[in-house]
Amino acid sequence: MTLGIPNHIAIIMDGNGRWAKSKGMPRTYGHKAGADTLRKILTYCGELGVKYLTVYAFSTENWKRAKEEVDALMFLFKTYLKNEKKTLMKNNVRFIVSGRKDGVSKDLLKEIQNLEEETKNNTGITLNIAFNYGSRAEIVDAINKIIENNEKNITEEIVEKYLYNHLPDPELLIRTSGEMRISNFLLWQIAYSEIYVTETHWPDFDKDELMKAIESYKKRDRRFGGVK
Repeated sequence: MTLGIPNHIAIIMDGNGRWAKSKGMPRTYGHKAGADTLRKILTYCGELGVKYLTVYAFSTENWKRAKEEVDALMFLFKTYLKNEKKTLMKNNVRFIVSGRKDGVSKDLLKEIQNLEEETKNNTGITLNIAFNYGSRAEIVDAINKIIENNEKNITEEIVEKYLYNHLPDPELLIRTSGEMRISNFLLWQIAYSEIYVTETHWPDFDKDELMKAIESYKKRDRRFGGVK
């Protein structure tokens, strides 16, 4: 049976720096181009009927990068939040962020909170940005909350209750720029996701590339550990 459009797509947006380097530009140039690509892909996904789009924007490990690049990424994200507000509201997009608050400035946290609040009643596609996110950190944080709440007889459902956001698991995980690894992204949630890797750098990822990923997904045989 041919699969339909995925309900939830997750994307590791990789290759911004390499794309910029190939053009003789600084890495920050690639990150700005990547933000433009996200805007377009979000629109395409909404038009296709995708209900949830989760993107990996900044990992807990990215703090190890040069301070200049980290500062630029923080500024870019804050600018994105301010600039995209009208577009998100116009397109009925619900905006949420998954990740730790540690190390993130109060101003940026306030911008995140304000946009989440303003879009919370929107009923179109949900954009979930994994920012200051690490899957191991998410699982550790969930375990600590389980202990704090004195939960008994731990089940998968209880663990999921304490994860950052309660979204359906992604059916399709896309990684751009050709790297063959998960990079500490949604380890719990992608247990049975179909994985698609493309050599295309994120700034060059467009509607055609998105459709290639979805067409590949549609041909998969999803058995979830069973036999057909």
